[in-house]
Amino acid sequence: MSLHKITDLEDLHEHLYAAMQLEHATIPVYLTALYSIRPGTNVDAYHIIRAVAVEEMLHLTLVGNLFNAVGGNPDLTRPDFVPRFPAYLPDGETDFQVPLQGFSRAAIETFLRIERPASLQAEGARTVHASRKAAPAHGDRHRLRAGHVQRDAAEHFYSIGEFYKAIEQGLDELHAQMGEKLFSGDPARQITSGYYYSGGGELTAITDMASAKKALDLIAEQGEGVTDAIFDSEGEIAHYYRFHQILLGRYYVEGDVQNHPTGAPLAVDWGAAYPVRTNATLADYPAGSELRVGAEAFNRAYADFLGLLTRALQGRPELFVEAVGSMFRIKDLCYGLMRQSIPGMPGVNAAPTFEMPG
Repeated sequence: MSLHKITDLEDLHEHLYAAMQLEHATIPVYLTALYSIRPGTNVDAYHIIRAVAVEEMLHLTLVGNLFNAVGGNPDLTRPDFVPRFPAYLPDGETDFQVPLQGFSRAAIETFLRIERPASLQAEGARTVHASRKAAPAHGDRHRLRAGHVQRDAAEHFYSIGEFYKAIEQGLDELHAQMGEKLFSGDPARQITSGYYYSGGGELTAITDMASAKKALDLIAEQGEGVTDAIFDSEGEIAHYYRFHQILLGRYYVEGDVQNHPTGAPLAVDWGAAYPVRTNATLADYPAGSELRVGAEAFNRAYADFLGLLTRALQGRPELFVEAVGSMFRIKDLCYGLMRQSIPGMPGVNAAPTFEMPG
């Protein structure tokens, strides 16, 4: 079947907001696994997961730049922006849910599902229009509250790359209708490489079709890769294959084929992680307890990070470096939780809940 057709600017804005939700939704998942690794252990896996988290910030910001370029208003503080886990991803994948869980084989297998290449799909249509459950009620924690594009509740995709292909085709359609008027946003809202301090890829201003497509190509290539290629033309390995290395215990090198890395060994100690509660909520921690206070402090700090990033995207690009730094400064708050067991749950430690304050 053909990809969903974006035919008007409002529809494009809704898809781009969902794309921002999508890029962000992976960050709590990756940070939970990252900080559950006991300090000084699993060094290679730690660096791989951290690097991918930084690049997800790059992707989120590139989508924000595109949203601004076409006259949108990025807002990461909306009540529906942060998912309640476990959640389906906002691109509409419905065959698996994404939990918050500690570093483990199961966590890496989930990461592979998130970043899977479209080339791994079984024979059949890449975009599926099928009966889909209704949008969740407010209290349903098992689905993202804005977990799919609202104007086509049956729209879902096999992979992140397929979702972005629909957005790219929508840009083509609207550019044919509107010409350069499509890119009517304020250029002063663009966050460029001068504000981005680390990680692979380039943070570029988006002002026209060429720069828009360059950004979308980067997101797809860094995530799922290009067709069956493990490395892109610049020698960068896609997220999917970076995580695959952890599962296989060996690095990929140029010339390798999928499932057969031939590089250096990558040592993994699955037991060297805090046994954190999967999909922890504030309700898991007694009211007034040190754990509840710590979890609420973490959530406030994370909300502050999203607020800072929103201000950067809404015309204060100089705040971007501070926003990225704050994403990792919450590490101490995270460790403060993960080092403590939960009363009444022997052998289970606390974890951040990513429940945003009301």
